[in-house]
Amino acid sequence: MRFVTDQQVEDIEMPENLKLNTFLQEFHSDCPHPECDFGFYGFAFGQSPFPVPGPVQDALARNSGRGAYAAVQGIPELRSAISRYNKRYFGMDISPERVYVGPGTKELIFNLLEILHGTVILPTPAWLGYLPQIRFLKKNFHMLPARANKKIHPDDLRRLALRLHDRQKILILNNPNNPTGLVYGRNELEEIAAVCREQNIVVISDEIYAQTTFEYAQFTSMGKIYPEGSFVTNGLSKSHAAGGYRLGYVVFPQHATDLKAQFKKILATEYTAVSTPIQHAAVAGFEPCREIDEYFETTRGIHQIMAEYAHHAICSIEGVRATRPGGTFYLLADFNSFSEHLHKAGIYTSQDLSESLIVHPYHTAIVGGDSLVLERTDFSARIAYVDYDGAAVYARYAGSPPKTASERTEFVQKNAPRVVAGISMIERFLDDVKNGVRGQKQTLTV
Repeated sequence: MRFVTDQQVEDIEMPENLKLNTFLQEFHSDCPHPECDFGFYGFAFGQSPFPVPGPVQDALARNSGRGAYAAVQGIPELRSAISRYNKRYFGMDISPERVYVGPGTKELIFNLLEILHGTVILPTPAWLGYLPQIRFLKKNFHMLPARANKKIHPDDLRRLALRLHDRQKILILNNPNNPTGLVYGRNELEEIAAVCREQNIVVISDEIYAQTTFEYAQFTSMGKIYPEGSFVTNGLSKSHAAGGYRLGYVVFPQHATDLKAQFKKILATEYTAVSTPIQHAAVAGFEPCREIDEYFETTRGIHQIMAEYAHHAICSIEGVRATRPGGTFYLLADFNSFSEHLHKAGIYTSQDLSESLIVHPYHTAIVGGDSLVLERTDFSARIAYVDYDGAAVYARYAGSPPKTASERTEFVQKNAPRVVAGISMIERFLDDVKNGVRGQKQTLTV
């Protein structure tokens, strides 16, 4: 029997980071050259490398026997803990009734896009998961390109909104930003919020990287600036290195009672509730705890050191520019000054660039610009600088944090040798391209 899939499913592509990760898992041992036993330098998959905090692990073990279904919107203990967490860390005074729990922020954003009417405004470059969801739901959408500083400008937002005739528009704002690592400050958010109020734009504010903000005291949630119109999503995956737990939450805007009822109906229909043991473990992650405070400070400090090194090393390659991260564990590297050389080498798209870097002798995985909702011919790429042993690095940093610039560089060189070597391999690749010598491109087949 031949099965027929729905056309809208056929039209969806696997996200590039997952595509590359699958490719690397399946073909990591194919290279016949003995010097390539290191596998691949992994700059493509954005996953926090640290262990899940001990209190969360312990709570999961204690609650592993809970087999009953949980409440659709989340267990009361967790929603209350998230309410207090947002008050303590982000200065947002929200009631537990405004909090809904879901299996990761990706799913919650999808659910919000399901129930919210209006054209989606998607700033670019963007996290590679937004556009496939928008397309799958057949939502109307418009790109909002960032300016040279890689941030959107309120004037551009206003001009675009004036062209749209929907009663309501939906802006997806990712702060801190994946893939650039940039952070929108309070004044910038206030200017964007002013346009949103004026043009009836609701905001899905994806703040999953909030706790990674290097200058943490400077982070401001859009939910604090625009509480009547912002859906704020966050969770365990980046701050607590617990992506596999698949637990996120959304804070609804003020006075959204009717909408919450509709949302609950969607959640109940699609997945009933998040795993009960995971929810109880998450309570420990969101409750005040000195150990978790120290965990946030330590992981944030390590991310900052790695960011400083990666930014300096990438920008030290002649002709390459990159964003200077203020949070997350990404930067956006710009290789467009090599366009002429890349074309001569038969590399015409960012996908070609990604595939060319994977093969021998480079073995380096990046996410190209077309997956980041840039033009296919834009030779920009996201670099996720987390290819190191997080548990070992955490222990060494906690025991003796580096203080001077030279100590910080030495710390990266000793503790993240794959990050160091991977950036050197990118430089080697670009030199080979300039000199007309490079490995053979290999098409990803997954």
